[in-house]
Amino acid sequence: SNEGRNKLINVLPVLKERVEVFSNIISLKLIHDQAKENNGFNDSFDGIRILTVGRLTSEKGQDLAIRALARLKDDGYKVKWYCLGEGSARKTYEKLIEEYNLQGEFILLGIDSNPYPYIDQCNLYVQPSRHEGYCITLAEARCLEKPIITTDFTGAKEQIKNEETGLIVKVDEKEIYTAVKKLINNNHLCNEFSENLKKESFENTFEMKKIYNLS
Repeated sequence: SNEGRNKLINVLPVLKERVEVFSNIISLKLIHDQAKENNGFNDSFDGIRILTVGRLTSEKGQDLAIRALARLKDDGYKVKWYCLGEGSARKTYEKLIEEYNLQGEFILLGIDSNPYPYIDQCNLYVQPSRHEGYCITLAEARCLEKPIITTDFTGAKEQIKNEETGLIVKVDEKEIYTAVKKLINNNHLCNEFSENLKKESFENTFEMKKIYNLS
């Protein structure tokens, strides 16, 4: 648990990095296993699938995503944006989807107890949050090595290296739209981000093995 981890780090600060690595390795295997357990997307769409995971609330910024998708559709991109999660802003977002004529294009999937197949199968993962602490869903998308766009909330730079393992943008619909367009148009950059995330996972695994050898 976090409480146990913090107590351990307080007693032995030198273990901080190792405890973090240990947690990451366990999560990585679990996420990869669960990503293959369920079906995920059940439509036959063959364009670009964008995914956002989080509660349907203003702080998670799905309204920014809806407006960004409207711009992408105006540009003629073959893209759908899917949101996993429920929340108090659902009705507000449904009205916004109608306002922009995005029914069937911006899709509120509701809650699924296993989000990992969706993350695994999407083409781009976007975190449009206005406010976050440590963003678990961003960490999960990193584990599955997806091309990622995230807003610059507190802690985003701790998880993503801008232009190396993803894109960090301002909390702004135009910036999100521009970043999505950049990745749609640049498959090489998407692959580069995924490869760099894969290297991070490999390096963490290597560190874990070193820790096992100490015991």
